[in-house]
Amino acid sequence: MSNEFDLDVTFEENEPDLSHLSPKELEAAVSALPEALKHVAHGLLIEKRTMSDVSQDLGIRQAELVTRLHRAKLILAQSTGN
Repeated sequence: MSNEFDLDVTFEENEPDLSHLSPKELEAAVSALPEALKHVAHGLLIEKRTMSDVSQDLGIRQAELVTRLHRAKLILAQSTGN
C-alpha cells in the first residue's frame, strides 16, 4: 500500500496507478462506479478534498473511506485497462 494513508489499513493488492488517465477520462470512469464508491472517489480524486472532509460529509470512518477508495481505484484500473 502506498504511504499516502496514515491509517492502519492494509491491502493485499498494490495501489493502482491511475496517472495515465486524463481528468476527463477519470471523471467519466468515476461516474460509472457504484454509488458507495463513486462519492468517495469523486470527493478525493476529482474534487481533491481531504479524507477528513469527505469522511465527515459521507458520515463514515476514515478507515472505511480508505477501503472504499482502494476498491474504487481497483475498479477504475480494471475498467480503464491498467
